[in-house]
Amino acid sequence: MSWLGSKKKDIVVFAIVLVYMVLNMFLTLKEFYFLNLLPVIVLIAYLALSRLDIVYFIVVFLTPLSIPLIHINPSSPIDFYIPTEPILFGVLIIMVYKMLREGILDRKLLNHPVTYAILFNLVWLLITSITSSMPVVSFKFLLARLWFLSAFYFLAVFVFRKTSNIPLLAWCYGIPLMGVVIFAISRHLSYGLFDKMAAHLVMYPFYRDHTSYGAILAMMFFAVGGVVIQRGSNFVLRFIYWVGFAILVSGLILSYTRAAWISVLGSFIILALTLLKVKFKYVALFVILVGAFLFSQRLEIQHKLEQNRQDSSADLAEHVQSISNITTDDSNLERMNRWSSALRMFEERPVFGWGPGTYMFNYAPYQLSSNKTLISTDFGDKGNAHSEYIGPLSESGVLGSLSFIFIIITATVTGFRAYRKADDPQVKRIVLAYLLAFFTYVMHGVLNNFLDTDKASALFWGFIAVFVSVDIYYQPRNSSLEAQEIAEESIPLTGQNQ
Repeated sequence: MSWLGSKKKDIVVFAIVLVYMVLNMFLTLKEFYFLNLLPVIVLIAYLALSRLDIVYFIVVFLTPLSIPLIHINPSSPIDFYIPTEPILFGVLIIMVYKMLREGILDRKLLNHPVTYAILFNLVWLLITSITSSMPVVSFKFLLARLWFLSAFYFLAVFVFRKTSNIPLLAWCYGIPLMGVVIFAISRHLSYGLFDKMAAHLVMYPFYRDHTSYGAILAMMFFAVGGVVIQRGSNFVLRFIYWVGFAILVSGLILSYTRAAWISVLGSFIILALTLLKVKFKYVALFVILVGAFLFSQRLEIQHKLEQNRQDSSADLAEHVQSISNITTDDSNLERMNRWSSALRMFEERPVFGWGPGTYMFNYAPYQLSSNKTLISTDFGDKGNAHSEYIGPLSESGVLGSLSFIFIIITATVTGFRAYRKADDPQVKRIVLAYLLAFFTYVMHGVLNNFLDTDKASALFWGFIAVFVSVDIYYQPRNSSLEAQEIAEESIPLTGQNQ
């Protein structure tokens, strides 16, 4: 009689599907489309319980294509990126559940210097959220940071234990990004290919502005480039790789993002120093000496910069020249206005700051009339502090900024150690490519901050996860077979063998 039980199950499933179809058609006629996402949500929920590694790559793939909720529903009281952030929140819940019930995090990961740096930063963000001038805003900021880290760092470290997964980070993000670039260029053509003003909006709604778009393209320039130059692919596949890379380069040029261009140049210098095997201590000494010289000559440098009156332009040469214009270029002047406002806020609350994520709600009164530009607002409602280093000073005090810098330092040391440790040419090449991509954002972070979005977080924390995973789990090719098997054993979060 077991067939009767099976038949009843079939009837129940059929009834549920029928009710869903009828209800979905009714809501679609009423212009409510969210129920169309239910099958996707069910699939992702199933994968989240059985194969979190696949969910990780799905989220990375969807990140360049995610759009702000407020674009779909302008009257929404909250804003977040869909579909990625709801999925990331679900991953966070599952990760916490598995940690509490199964204790899945490896002690090697928990005891790693990068993890210590991240946890210290999170603890300080929690403290400054409690003391925040706007606790609701700050705890939302902290929650977003937690779901970014749960997927893009803690889960990713385990995913990259299998070294064949490491190049997939570049491709899973790069392929949909190529689609966004094609979309942006097609819109650009309708305005005129070299229309600089069009460059500010053609990538919307996938990216809020050309600066975040350019920062991502700068990172992907090296990340995809490192995969493209690998040997052994057949001619057709290599041709496809290079076409995709050319699309990303075109997007980078047409983004008109000066900070992105500078960061790419800076990473090329780091590449040269790395290939020449210049010791880190000499590089550090050189940077300190140059910094000391520039500081001693700051008045003369400022005088020279004030003589540059070349505004940003559609002409690429003139646009590059405008980078140092701090006299008439509104973009540069507004950035300096935001920085000076942040520093004045820091002076008032140097220890705990105003609270994570609260700069944009508090900086307006700290603007000096002499610093305001044509794009300034009296309400101070147009964005953040434009710096990953100065912004935390105002929001989380001195430890907020120092703890973030400590993450960068530990990640850099780990990245170079992983590069030296890897003896597989492909792994070594990709780790170096990701290091250079990581450095583009480290440099870009002086002028902008985007880690409160999924777009930048997926790559920034993802690259760090690669460094940590290779540092902890990678075994040289001449190691024992047993060690190799341990390094590539099934990811504890999947419940299945690879």
